[in-house]
Amino acid sequence: MALPIARRSRVAVLSLLTLAAASACKSTPATPAAPTVNVTDNTWAVVDGREITRDDIEKAFRRIGQTPPSNEETLMAKLNLLNDYIVQDILLARARAAKIEVPDSELDAAYAQARQNITEDQFKEELTRRNLTAADMRDGLRRELLVQKVIERDVVSKVAVSDQDISEFFNANRAQFNFPEEAYHIAQIVVTPVREPNLRNDADSPQAAANKTQMLLEKLKSGVPFSDLAREFSEDPETAPRGGDLGFVPASALKSAPPQLRDMVLKLTPGSVRVASANGAHTIVLLVAHEQAGQRDLTTPAVRDGITATLRGRKEQLLRTAYLTSIRSDAKVVNYLARRLTESQGKAPSLAPASPAAK
Repeated sequence: MALPIARRSRVAVLSLLTLAAASACKSTPATPAAPTVNVTDNTWAVVDGREITRDDIEKAFRRIGQTPPSNEETLMAKLNLLNDYIVQDILLARARAAKIEVPDSELDAAYAQARQNITEDQFKEELTRRNLTAADMRDGLRRELLVQKVIERDVVSKVAVSDQDISEFFNANRAQFNFPEEAYHIAQIVVTPVREPNLRNDADSPQAAANKTQMLLEKLKSGVPFSDLAREFSEDPETAPRGGDLGFVPASALKSAPPQLRDMVLKLTPGSVRVASANGAHTIVLLVAHEQAGQRDLTTPAVRDGITATLRGRKEQLLRTAYLTSIRSDAKVVNYLARRLTESQGKAPSLAPASPAAK
């Protein structure tokens, strides 16, 4: 059983692309007429004249390594992945138009980091199991890095929090900064050894959970923000969208937490990270701040920094949602897989990989 302080529900965590999205960005003008695609059974979607094939989604599905228990759930996972892939295709087109690239040195570093907790033999065995090549994995990683760069340029770089924003938030929530008792501001990343349907970046065994936890710790050491990792990798759907933030936990409430977790938090200093593990599950805990009883104001650095982080997170999530919604609505998209499922009244096509002749 996992050790998260917050209850872990079985709601699937959305991926960066489905979680992401953005807002007040002005959409770009419509592009010129797209080339015509020769639609075949292997065509699962067409985006502004660019084809997304069944083979593309099958390969992406194998990269993720999901293993839903039924044919219907497998098809649902692939349909969701196709929707993600459509948005990713739009973002990649924007990257090409802006001449955004991923240098080989950056790709090499990201690829090495992704593999650092698995031996060469284990890596080859996993590639064989998923029917993939190292080039397939690098291609998927390159796509992800390009998408991140576009999101950084069009969304993250445009998020701003003013002094007025901070003051208004503080005045509207002054009571939150009056601690009747000692309190601990905690954030968490939850990793479990049990896979759940449609949950991205989910470990499926005790060893996979341990490897994932070690990978996250290495990313934290390299400077990746805790909140970014929590949003992308935490398996607790209640706190992941908030960057793992649990808010301020009163000392009295902390006493009801599992003893190992409680004792660990009490020994932490602000800014430090520790891992609590039990039964193959792991909770990476960050102590954001430790506050004594009393009223705080904006002269307290932790208060100002905490408000800034909260407001930035809210604005970025809103901007991401509006941005991705906007570019998706501006694109000309035909989802042939969804259309065929609708026309067949949900009758699932064969889930076997497409034959070489269909490629």
